[in-house]
Amino acid sequence: MRIKSSLFKLFSVPALLLAMQLPAAAATLTIKHSQGETQVEQNPKTVAVLDWSTLDTMAALGVEAQGIPGGNILPSVLPQYADAKFVRIGTLFEPDFEAIKNLKPDLIILGRRAAGHFEEASKYGPTLDLTPDPKDLLGSVVRHTELLGEIFERQDEAAKVAAELNESVAKLQQLTAKQGTGLTLLTTGGKMAAFGIGTRFGLIHDVFGMDMAAKDLAVGRHGQSVSYEFILEANPDWLFVMDRDAAIGREGVAAKQMMDNELVAVTTAGSKQQIIYLDPEAWYLLDSSGARVLQSNINQLLDVFGDK
Repeated sequence: MRIKSSLFKLFSVPALLLAMQLPAAAATLTIKHSQGETQVEQNPKTVAVLDWSTLDTMAALGVEAQGIPGGNILPSVLPQYADAKFVRIGTLFEPDFEAIKNLKPDLIILGRRAAGHFEEASKYGPTLDLTPDPKDLLGSVVRHTELLGEIFERQDEAAKVAAELNESVAKLQQLTAKQGTGLTLLTTGGKMAAFGIGTRFGLIHDVFGMDMAAKDLAVGRHGQSVSYEFILEANPDWLFVMDRDAAIGREGVAAKQMMDNELVAVTTAGSKQQIIYLDPEAWYLLDSSGARVLQSNINQLLDVFGDK
């Protein structure tokens, strides 16, 4: 019995020490997203992201991706990704599946523009579609922040980011309630489109609480094409304008130049100099869907209305 006991101790102690040295198995999470559910290993080491908004939210949590969008446009809020160490894995619209395959990602994240490639992308690793819901943009950004916090074990950071967003929106809603009506415009190629509730730029109205100067605007990705006469008839107290050409680095008629118009000048917004130029990168290129750019957009309007 003593021999057996001694042998047991002899072999069990090294085995125990070996077991203590082995890395703990990573937890597997079930993540709900825009195209279903995906099993994701917690704290993945190699991450491929084809969405600037997601990269912005990851930056808010102190996390970087290894594979990123290529192309000629790099948002100024993400200067770190100019470094050649990051692998270019396609454009926002067209993934480079050969590059993704060679990267061997533990996680792939797509956004709105690449969402149509979800099934193909899923062949190369666990894939999430983090397309925001335009009818619940704030809720989408908060949910995506929290799930990224869970994936990368940054729950505390995610909770702080989400809390600041919710608190800031509540403050902004109190201010917009006293500001009258607004009209949100996108300019591009010398033309204008208006966006209302339920659209990608509608959060000024359906989240921030500004009443719409023009009711029943068409709901769609490209908004409703409008004229100067339309703006005059709507007569908004505030105009919120973003310049698509500036966002994508294309030459064109600048938004400020387009608003320098005699019909705009006689609207309440024009006569009171209440024309607000929104950050085109944050609003158009990142869809106001990254946690940091959304907070920045909220802060801009808090500053504007806080002075009124």
